[in-house]
Amino acid sequence: MAKMKAVQLSKAGGAFELVERGIPQPDNGQVRIKVEACGVCHSDAVVKYGVFPIQYPRVPGHEIAGRIDAVGPNVTPWKAGDRVGVGWHGGHCFVCRWCRQGLFINCEKAKITGVTHDGGYAEYVVVPAESVARIPETLSPLEAAPLLCAGVTTYNSLRNVGARAGDTVAVQGIGGLGHLGLQFAARMGFFTVALSRGKDKEELARQLGAREYIDTASITAAEGLQKLGGADVVLCTAPNAAAMADALNGLKPRGTLLVVAVPTEPMLTPIPVMISGKRIVGWASGTAYDSEETLVFSARSNVRPRTETFKLEQAEQAFARVMENKARFRAVLVP
Repeated sequence: MAKMKAVQLSKAGGAFELVERGIPQPDNGQVRIKVEACGVCHSDAVVKYGVFPIQYPRVPGHEIAGRIDAVGPNVTPWKAGDRVGVGWHGGHCFVCRWCRQGLFINCEKAKITGVTHDGGYAEYVVVPAESVARIPETLSPLEAAPLLCAGVTTYNSLRNVGARAGDTVAVQGIGGLGHLGLQFAARMGFFTVALSRGKDKEELARQLGAREYIDTASITAAEGLQKLGGADVVLCTAPNAAAMADALNGLKPRGTLLVVAVPTEPMLTPIPVMISGKRIVGWASGTAYDSEETLVFSARSNVRPRTETFKLEQAEQAFARVMENKARFRAVLVP
């Protein structure tokens, strides 16, 4: 049997292990992808620490870019050689009440790439055909991989929040999610404001598309935003509950706090929401078609992630940089 290199976790809390495995074969409704790049995401902690019920050993990775090299029976949309990517949403049942409404991301039996089945920390990966998105030729694998989680999460949330061109959209945090959120918000025609701590990030924020920069070390986000007339939307990309609560007070009446990062501590009291009719909305990722539209928008609008590359055997190092917020701004494994 032909062999491949893969990085697996054998137990919750264990170390990443570089192993040799047989190259998997696609079954009915599946495709096999030769991986060219796989992003390392903060959400890979789900597998690293066993946050969800997981069958180990498991190969993590849900920001996969590569080419299809084999298709299983009853797969018609895809063929060998197609440039494709796979994100967090790893498939759905098609028959539950949410799938019947077209809400595949809410499928009662949804699969998660790298969690319910093996992911992209490997030279090859087998995935359900419905989880696959086409990659435009103008995006390299290194550029495409982070867009399949961080990208689709920020783009999809912003385009569904109800804001209109010219509205004031603030992005809290300039990290793996935030540096993409700023680019998307600016390209969508919003008056884009960056919220971050320290003057040293202002130049970068403006390069990414921010029209205004609020240094939260010298002024609160609420104060800074209200001086600009208030924000219609604040996209929260850094998991800091206090910063999110402060940003909530910078919204206009009936404005929206759009949360795509998960703080571990309680975030706020409901009083500001009740008094001014503000909304708090969460958003998680998207389907394969959402990913495909994210990739197309990014290619056409010149939205690109900033990346650091690592070999498969450096997975532990790459994961540590992500978790310690040292990656600038997305870590990507290249087999």
